[in-house]
Amino acid sequence: MRTVHVADLLRLTLDDEPRAGLAVLVGGDRVEAVAPLGELTGAYPEVRVRRWAGTLGPARVHDGPLPPAPTPRERVHALFRLGVAAVLDAHVTDPALRAAATRNGVTVLPAAQPSAVVLGGRADLAVFDADGSCRATVVAGRLVHRRA
Repeated sequence: MRTVHVADLLRLTLDDEPRAGLAVLVGGDRVEAVAPLGELTGAYPEVRVRRWAGTLGPARVHDGPLPPAPTPRERVHALFRLGVAAVLDAHVTDPALRAAATRNGVTVLPAAQPSAVVLGGRADLAVFDADGSCRATVVAGRLVHRRA
């Protein structure tokens, strides 16, 4: 199943200047296209379209200890509320926490690396408000957090 994610603005990297009029086509866990919404819905008339207010872009890499919470699962879900889809290996040494991260599709990286929306790359996306708060997080093509 394919989904198009579109927001007021799109950033291909976290440092990229936001652009209007572009959307991201996700198929399974991969980014299949970045193009104007009309082109994508024209090429895929049955596609599900998720419209977001804010700026759509790559999900963040969390470089620090995971937020405190009662359970490993809740610690991972706290990351989703921050727009995070990847963590550093050094911060998930507890086996239960690593297992929760793996079960929820969080990428565990040996070192920090820049996040980007890349054709053929894993569909790790987030939508942020102007104040930087996360409105939605998509990990490997799956919506894992949505703020009302």
